[in-house]
Amino acid sequence: MSDAKMVFVDTKGIEKDYLEKKVLNGFKPVYIDKALHEIHDFSQIKDAEILSVFTSSIVKPSALENFSNLKVITTRSTGYDHIDIKYCKEKNIKICNVPRYGEAAVAEFAFALLLNITRKVHEAYAGLQHGVVDIYGYMGTDLYGKTIGVVGTGCIGTQAIRIANGFCMNVVAYDIYPKPELAKQWNFEYVELDELYERSDIISLHAPATKQNVHMLNKDSFKKMKKGVIIINTARGEIINTEDLYVAIKDGIVAGAGLDVLECEDLIIREEDYLMKIDCIREDCLKKSLINHKLLDLPNVIVTPHVAFDSLGAIQKILDITIDNIRNYFKGNIVNQVNNS
Repeated sequence: MSDAKMVFVDTKGIEKDYLEKKVLNGFKPVYIDKALHEIHDFSQIKDAEILSVFTSSIVKPSALENFSNLKVITTRSTGYDHIDIKYCKEKNIKICNVPRYGEAAVAEFAFALLLNITRKVHEAYAGLQHGVVDIYGYMGTDLYGKTIGVVGTGCIGTQAIRIANGFCMNVVAYDIYPKPELAKQWNFEYVELDELYERSDIISLHAPATKQNVHMLNKDSFKKMKKGVIIINTARGEIINTEDLYVAIKDGIVAGAGLDVLECEDLIIREEDYLMKIDCIREDCLKKSLINHKLLDLPNVIVTPHVAFDSLGAIQKILDITIDNIRNYFKGNIVNQVNNS
């Protein structure tokens, strides 16, 4: 087991320390702090049998072709849309994910964004930093008694519903695979999307990005919502049409938004890197990036750089499950595989 070459890319210091001290007894992996698509010299890792990546890596054939013996890609995330599934299937490369790890972390962060929006915490703090004390200038709204629409009732969505119950909120939810037992257990009601739009004071997104739900929130859906609705997105940026959201905010339909994810968010997160190769950026992403920057300027919008998952407990759980995936592979028992068919 220890002779097999393993490569962990996108690694932070805390991850390497945890893997070496707590989990990786008997393994001798290679750690690279760069994303996979940023690596230019593969000579030291080309024989790797196992590759572990994070969502910040673009796992495409141009990079994977540099590996001569790759058997497994284990992504330290639930989502795997950053990996070329078709290529891996053709090359018989197994892909394993972490099916659940940060449901509490992400759901709690969604409510952190929501509370900041409804109680204007960031505005009050920024004002005080500049010597402005305006006790009556930051009037907020209560969550108590409000209706929250939760889109997606998987592990994270369910945790968000539990938290909403704690605030004595009314909960409606939408899921393409409703679970009646959950609705009974956590006192919420499944409804169709249009009804969720119409009834919700707050809409919180907890669905994975799929071909079917790209731009689920768009100009047509915003027209169906209550005036003054608040949008929270800790799922995937592609679920919202960014330009339509901006217009809905400017028109007063959306009273505020808390966004941990954006379309083409890498252009903000790693802006300097992309400016060095601007000719490679898609034209539609340039336009969306402009809208993203305009959103950043709005006082009733909070944007964070895709960090909802990033708690110590969640990271440790990700690493534990990743190592379990690797150990099971060596036992001949692939678990958490996402490209079975």
